[in-house]
Amino acid sequence: MDNKNEILYTYKNNVYLNITNACPCKCEFCIRSTTDTVGESGSLWLDHSPDFAEVKAAIDSFDFTGFDEAIFCGYGEPTCAFDVLIETAKYLRGKGIKTRLNTNGLGDLINKRSVAKEICDNIDSVSISLNASDKVKYNDIVHPSFGIISFDAMLGFAKECRKYTENVAFTVVDVIGEEEIEKCRKIAEDCGVNFRVRVYSAD
Repeated sequence: MDNKNEILYTYKNNVYLNITNACPCKCEFCIRSTTDTVGESGSLWLDHSPDFAEVKAAIDSFDFTGFDEAIFCGYGEPTCAFDVLIETAKYLRGKGIKTRLNTNGLGDLINKRSVAKEICDNIDSVSISLNASDKVKYNDIVHPSFGIISFDAMLGFAKECRKYTENVAFTVVDVIGEEEIEKCRKIAEDCGVNFRVRVYSAD
């Protein structure tokens, strides 16, 4: 596959789908600001946003033996390519492959409507980046283009997802510090969703 169109890549025994480079955030610790690749992938900067036919071709050319989950996570926010995301998730489910969405949780703002039900109806689990315990800290770390409303929108998205599935979690990276991690853990408990601390890796 052309390195300019690295739609599907593997990293640490997981399969990832890179379906867009668009993202409304500029997170302080985002790896795409320091490297063009992840693991042994080619460049994850796409020369155009792939349509479903291109994503399907990447899936069909890949041997999923030994992999039981495909994760929507690349150098962009998957819900920025919402139609491709959902169509691809349906296709993978038809092939018996479980799916997970790694998201910033701003899909409602991006698509100007509630998207939680459609996501949860078609994707097996949802992982939402929390990374701060209040809207001011979130704004300072994530730099969302939607501004100060983003934090509450992200929490609302998580609560809405929880109505449709138990498989929803907030994640934080360990670089935010133990005190902040515990505050975020409490937010997850209050929202009724799972919580996971990720070890930050720049590669």
